[in-house]
Amino acid sequence: QVQLVESGGGLVQAGGSLKLSCTASGSIFSILAMGWYRQGQGSQRELVAVITSGGSTNYADSVKGRFTISRDSARNTVWLQMNSLEPEDTDVYYCYTEATTGWGLIPYDYWGQGTQVTVSS
Repeated sequence: QVQLVESGGGLVQAGGSLKLSCTASGSIFSILAMGWYRQGQGSQRELVAVITSGGSTNYADSVKGRFTISRDSARNTVWLQMNSLEPEDTDVYYCYTEATTGWGLIPYDYWGQGTQVTVSS
């Protein structure tokens, strides 16, 4: 099993910054990608940013130029630096990883418990 532990959410004023952190642990054989999704009440979960094992990144259009995803592969850790935050960024942010737990096994998505980000106007 794979566990994800997130930290760094909180309350910030519009224009401010927050940095989210997520570390994966457990029976990890390989990590193909790590990233962040967010979900508001009554909304679908949407991709915020993802980084692959090769270092490629992808961002939602709404956060490009404001958010930066980075990783430490040796520590199975990913960060999301969020700058110029807007009230529309208020959501629960979920860390995820696409990982395998053994040689030749199918990769699965694993999720963290979520961390609340609130941006006040």
